[in-house]
Amino acid sequence: MKTVFIYAKVITGMTGIRPRAATGGFSALSVRPAWLVRAGCLLLSVAFAATACSTASTQVSQGGRVIIVAAAENFWGSIARQVGGSHVKVYSIITNPTIDPHSYEPTAADARTIASARLVIENGAGYDPWVGRLVAADQGQRLLILNVAGALGVAAGGNPHRWYSPADVRAIVGRLAAAYATLDPADSSYFARRRALFLSLGLRKYNALISAIKSRYGGTPVGASESIFAMLAPALGLKLITPAEFLRAISEGGEVSAADKQTIDNQIRHHLIKVYVYNSQNVTPDVRAQLAAARAAHIPVVRITETLWPPTDTFQNWQVRQLEGLERALARANGS
Repeated sequence: MKTVFIYAKVITGMTGIRPRAATGGFSALSVRPAWLVRAGCLLLSVAFAATACSTASTQVSQGGRVIIVAAAENFWGSIARQVGGSHVKVYSIITNPTIDPHSYEPTAADARTIASARLVIENGAGYDPWVGRLVAADQGQRLLILNVAGALGVAAGGNPHRWYSPADVRAIVGRLAAAYATLDPADSSYFARRRALFLSLGLRKYNALISAIKSRYGGTPVGASESIFAMLAPALGLKLITPAEFLRAISEGGEVSAADKQTIDNQIRHHLIKVYVYNSQNVTPDVRAQLAAARAAHIPVVRITETLWPPTDTFQNWQVRQLEGLERALARANGS
């Protein structure tokens, strides 16, 4: 089989792909096409297949060029769509709020989505390793790959749930605008305006709720089911006292220690936490038992999700509803 090349421009400190050589500012990777891409391309005629993957990533609309973007997860896809405006078309792969993204298995359709893109957004930090495999199976087009964890300098083994960190969200908004400007320099001022608009207006209520919760309930001890909430709690000024190893074990599907379970049971039984926050997309038997115990102890329980709910919503509307639910729970727990 003929060897082909993928060009992935390094726009962050990490792209999630190991370059073998560098050519003209791009990292060239020698790979062999995989069945995932062939499954989509063999349905086409040989003549059309020769050009389909190389031209599908950029469309021309009445207003100018449109960048095709493939986002591994819909929370980044929502932000990418809003920052890019009419000059991008974003396809998100993980959109089902009833599944656990940590265990997601890509399909042939996902491979075709990656193959059609000019910009690929992956979360990184071990959260979506399948993206790198699909990119490596792609057919020789020039890609920009935004690895969120790499852009943020997340260390190996670090918490991958960066979309729950308000500071990290703001940083990635800037990275997206820069990526779009790299792909479409003529419209760089448009992307800069979209970036500013999203940060100032799009996230206005989101930012206001974060500030209000921190001001009113800062220092409140809370519990959580997994490490997704560990990214948001510090921004809210809340004191997350659930053992860190338990949070990580639940998030990654690891073994939970008896000592950690006993600690959490004690926190619930003696009302050492005011609120319990859980991810409804990852409810293990241990989490289910803690939910039952919290409700029996009349500790307010707050549901959050890992991906957009509903899946058609925007990032900020989704987050605002969750923050409002948390604010109400904190108010009940504090008798206000």
